[in-house]
Amino acid sequence: MARVTGIGGIFFRATDPKALQAWYVEHLGLPDFDGYVIFKNKEETQPEAYSIFAPFKKDTEYFGDERQSFMINFRVDDLDAMLQSLRDAGVEVDAKTEDSEFGKFGWAVDPEGNRFELWEPPTIPFSPDA
Repeated sequence: MARVTGIGGIFFRATDPKALQAWYVEHLGLPDFDGYVIFKNKEETQPEAYSIFAPFKKDTEYFGDERQSFMINFRVDDLDAMLQSLRDAGVEVDAKTEDSEFGKFGWAVDPEGNRFELWEPPTIPFSPDA
């Protein structure tokens, strides 16, 4: 039987896609490839990297604004430094962070009001195969 092997892409609406793409490139350091971001599936620095697909309850408060129907989670190498960089740039950053066996988490909001999550994986990687 054929099966899904990972996330192929994340697509969402934006009022000004080019400006929002440039914002993500500037503030999160995402690689820009002709208006798109492309991540390699396996990175030398994080060979155990993985992606998660997880539906949430319709009434979840995890995404922030109840009108937001999705939230993107970005894997980062230094959560504290990333959050400080965003604060320094005047970006709206949630004061709360979480630290658990799954890693460290923080949240911020892009210029169009989309709340996104930043995730620093734990030093001892979680293995979905375990």
